[in-house]
Amino acid sequence: MAAAGEQVERTYGNWRKPRTPGIGKLGLLGTLILMGGMVATIMSMMFFGPLAAFVVAAVVAAVLTPLLIQDRHGRTALQAATARIAWWRGRSAGQHLYRSGPLGIKARGSCRLPGLLAASQAVDANDSYGQPFGMVILPQVGHYTVVLECGADGASLVDSDQIDTWVAHWGQWLAALSVEPGLVAASVTIETAPDLGHRLHSEVNANLDPDAPDLARQVLEEIVEHYPAGSAQVSTRIALTYAAAARPGAKRRSTPEMAREIGARLPGLSRNLAMTGAGTARAMTAQQIAEAVRVAFDPAAQALLDASHGETLDWSDAGPVATQEHWDRYIHDSGVSITWGMSEAPRGEVLSNVLAGLVSPHADISRKRVTLLYRPYDPGTAATLVERDRKDARFRITGDRTAARDAIAVAAADQTAREEAKGAGLVRFSMLVTATVRSADALPAAAAAIDTLAPAARVQLRRMYGSQAAAFTAALPLGVVLPDHLQVPAVIREAL
Repeated sequence: MAAAGEQVERTYGNWRKPRTPGIGKLGLLGTLILMGGMVATIMSMMFFGPLAAFVVAAVVAAVLTPLLIQDRHGRTALQAATARIAWWRGRSAGQHLYRSGPLGIKARGSCRLPGLLAASQAVDANDSYGQPFGMVILPQVGHYTVVLECGADGASLVDSDQIDTWVAHWGQWLAALSVEPGLVAASVTIETAPDLGHRLHSEVNANLDPDAPDLARQVLEEIVEHYPAGSAQVSTRIALTYAAAARPGAKRRSTPEMAREIGARLPGLSRNLAMTGAGTARAMTAQQIAEAVRVAFDPAAQALLDASHGETLDWSDAGPVATQEHWDRYIHDSGVSITWGMSEAPRGEVLSNVLAGLVSPHADISRKRVTLLYRPYDPGTAATLVERDRKDARFRITGDRTAARDAIAVAAADQTAREEAKGAGLVRFSMLVTATVRSADALPAAAAAIDTLAPAARVQLRRMYGSQAAAFTAALPLGVVLPDHLQVPAVIREAL
């Protein structure tokens, strides 16, 4: 019990990964196969004898074994084998290579984006206040994404009460996304990179008085020359992705209709971010989004774009000239990247600054991108899911030999159901971490840095083997919702 007047730090937690009901490590699909196999074995014994029953049992065991073998990330042998086979097929077809530009295969020598973004488009529109904003369109899934650039205040020298207020308003902002019409996903990307000083140089020169005293001019010149050395540029971007179809099965709306729909809601969403510690949120134009994407694929282009003084960059030239995907890394123009995905959220309760070290600049990583992915549930679906999750959690409690983790899962499911009944939102979330360096020789140091930062953030990361290109793309603030691009239906993935 805290003493009178003593301030208690607020903690956060109770996130859980829903599991389908099943026996042991098996999910719903594996349990159905097991029960069906038992029935088939008994029927074979009754009608065809022991030999036939043994054959049926062996077949069932062979099918279930890949579902029972799991690594420390919860990934089954079946999933690992499927990923390896898909990688081999794609590599045999040359899908791991991309070439564009004057010597590439693209029309008119353009440098379009590769992979999931190959068919993407970017257009400009105006919101209800007449302010311009850019929309990234993915026609294959009918998604429209707008990107907000925020001037995050940071938590340095900020009272804990103010930080708690920011976190509370951030939770309310996320909960409000569940009732946002047509919104399918949101993401927050914190990117750190070296500050080359071009922006500071341009700002000082634009505001320098020609009649300024020599001493003042000399001081400003020294600041411009020495201040950027060793400093980092931190950018925070929030991407909001809307579906062209108002509801499943409905007709897709046109680009002008989506521009009016999003433009009417964008000012309110931006204004509500002010109380979350995100600072001033401004919608990025298509030109600004294209520049951010270009630098992500080609880090060496940052100096050229900073010194371009307003020259336009077309979306068809925002992509890389060449990329090559390996099993464990991704080579793109002047950068080499590794992307990790979160396999388990922090266990127990954490403080609000748990991710501070992971998102901060690191000396061994040229560019680091930490992306939090959110997919909110609508209130009706959320109520159904929390009740189903309660039943599934209780299904795993069997007698006196109940595992402690299962008992805690039941308590967490009950608490989630109570909070949802009081009006809290339900959001699926994940995390992608991308480390980019300028040469392959620097990759081991960058990987070691992430392996050191992840335990401090209490998250478990898994390198995205065999899907580095797709994971790199999803970590960009462009609204790529990976589950909507998968060929395996969500019902089967969740049942595994």
